[in-house]
Amino acid sequence: MTNSRVASAKKHTPFARHDNAAATQTASQGVASFYTEGTQTASGEKFNTHELTAAHPTLPFGTRLRVTNVASGRSVTVRVNDRGPYVPGRVVDVSYSAANALGMVGKGIAKVKLDVVE
Repeated sequence: MTNSRVASAKKHTPFARHDNAAATQTASQGVASFYTEGTQTASGEKFNTHELTAAHPTLPFGTRLRVTNVASGRSVTVRVNDRGPYVPGRVVDVSYSAANALGMVGKGIAKVKLDVVE
């Protein structure tokens, strides 16, 4: 008779979601800019600089993002309805109203953290 041992291991998933984790996920961090020009967005909507909207290169249209200005802690929730930014190193373009809420209109850009809300 042969003695054989079988090892059993529980699979570990290091980035698995825990039951008590927050409902948001960090999408990215980087530099945000804002834009005021344009007539139509990539989603087909008419661009309105007074709405809280944003351009993101890959997130689906309609995604809600909480954009937080890292320096000031100010944040705003925007809806992705356009594609961009097209400047290397930038992670999101926000509308003028969103930029104003973040306190970044004077500088034109800000270091931000993006969290997917829904």
